[in-house]
Amino acid sequence: MVAAALVEAFFDEPTNTVSYLVVDAQTRRAAVIDPVLDYDQRTGKASAKSADRIIDRATVLGATIDWVLETHVHADHLSGAPYIKVKTGAKVVIGERIREVQKIFRPVFNALDVSGDGSEFDRLVKDGDRLQMGDLTIEVIATPGHTPACVSYKIGNPVFVGDTLFMPDYGTARADFPGGDARALYRSIRRLLSLPKETRLFMCHDYLPKGGRDHYAWETTVGDELAHNIHVHDGVSEDQFVVMRQARDATLSAPVLLMPSIQVNMRAGKLPPADANGVHYIKIPVSLAS
Repeated sequence: MVAAALVEAFFDEPTNTVSYLVVDAQTRRAAVIDPVLDYDQRTGKASAKSADRIIDRATVLGATIDWVLETHVHADHLSGAPYIKVKTGAKVVIGERIREVQKIFRPVFNALDVSGDGSEFDRLVKDGDRLQMGDLTIEVIATPGHTPACVSYKIGNPVFVGDTLFMPDYGTARADFPGGDARALYRSIRRLLSLPKETRLFMCHDYLPKGGRDHYAWETTVGDELAHNIHVHDGVSEDQFVVMRQARDATLSAPVLLMPSIQVNMRAGKLPPADANGVHYIKIPVSLAS
């Protein structure tokens, strides 16, 4: 019998993020992909309601969570990975180029506790690595471009692409963050779109296109992306994509939760060390315009 993956999505509307619970139907071993920590920027308060929803669903399904798979260091939400790790014993995984991301942002926040070697995470993976989840194999596909450390995870037929691609009517990820690269992004996308056309692709985010559909969506196929993606459908050359992507990125604002997200997520979802008073603080670098 061929192992089958059960996929359930959990959409966090405040950050437009989709997290996933993926379960081996036969053995009931499971992985969580890109979990969200509920964080209120205005008050500094956080909760684990979203992570608990996933854990509770795994319990209902009789599933044991072995892995928390991060597709990259997210810039728009805080990760719920450490909470799930504490509750389930799961190992937290990210691409090995997290080291580069940590070295880029450690001086930005004077984050002297950040290792620079990725040791905050339980497992660093590279292109071609495989993890076992019951009878299913998690295959790692390096997909840099949005960030250096971006990876996608192929679990049977489904592929979880992080921020590399969006739904066909929304396009592709930005590539203007430090370490981002529009050419690398194009090549990563082309690699994903070289998979069989029936391959199911699961997004990490969805935003409703202006004047388009009135409902959120996060699953498509390689065939649909090739035919309809507004940024990178068949026939779009690398140079055309780079010109488009760079022009578009120049108009985009920073994500609302950029500062807290980077600081927390490069630490595998952990808060910065507490000050002497026992309180954890998020730093906001300030530069005065000349």
